[in-house]
Amino acid sequence: MKRLLLLSNSTLPGEPFLGWPEPHIKQFLGNKPLRILFLPFAGVTFSFDDYYEKVNERFVAMGYSCSSAHKVDDKKEAIDQCDVIAVGGGNTFQLASYLQDGWIELIREKVQKGAPYIGWSAGSNVACPTIKTTNDMPIVEPKSFNVLNLVPFQINPHFTDATIPNHGGETRSQRIAEFIVANPGVQVYGVPEGALLQVEGDEVTYKGRGELKVFGGEKT
Repeated sequence: MKRLLLLSNSTLPGEPFLGWPEPHIKQFLGNKPLRILFLPFAGVTFSFDDYYEKVNERFVAMGYSCSSAHKVDDKKEAIDQCDVIAVGGGNTFQLASYLQDGWIELIREKVQKGAPYIGWSAGSNVACPTIKTTNDMPIVEPKSFNVLNLVPFQINPHFTDATIPNHGGETRSQRIAEFIVANPGVQVYGVPEGALLQVEGDEVTYKGRGELKVFGGEKT
């Protein structure tokens, strides 16, 4: 049974890194001394080493061990030896480019066999069939927009319909409506900050603050 915890974001203003998701992560993973493999590849303005150290500190404090994918020589061995896969936020296009270098099939097979998957922001985007509903700028060009395809829907993290006075740009809902026109039949979940989707097999549960907005189909 597939198990995923797909976070809109890692941190709320005034709170520590992975502060608001911590109880959800602990509930999702339980109290076992699990081994987490963290993929830092979405990080751009900071090094993968720095990203890993930041994440490792938080996961160790929660009672788990953590290693980083950017330090491994053998991708398959790293996936085989971990219990949990965690994928951090940052730039979705860069993350997709790294994943397409030998990680996608390994991760997909591991998660399909029941290994828990935790992603936030870009890490949630890449759990979807494509990265077409990311908010990020395409700073690099991946091989394609196709990614892990662990869930049948798309996610728009950090979702908000807030507008800026005297600014004529489209709202997030308008942008997603454009996606729906170009990709009919695809469902998109707009997940606000401080919220997540928990996937247990075919069941999808919304948790956190704010309201989930669903585009392109009936709410699961």
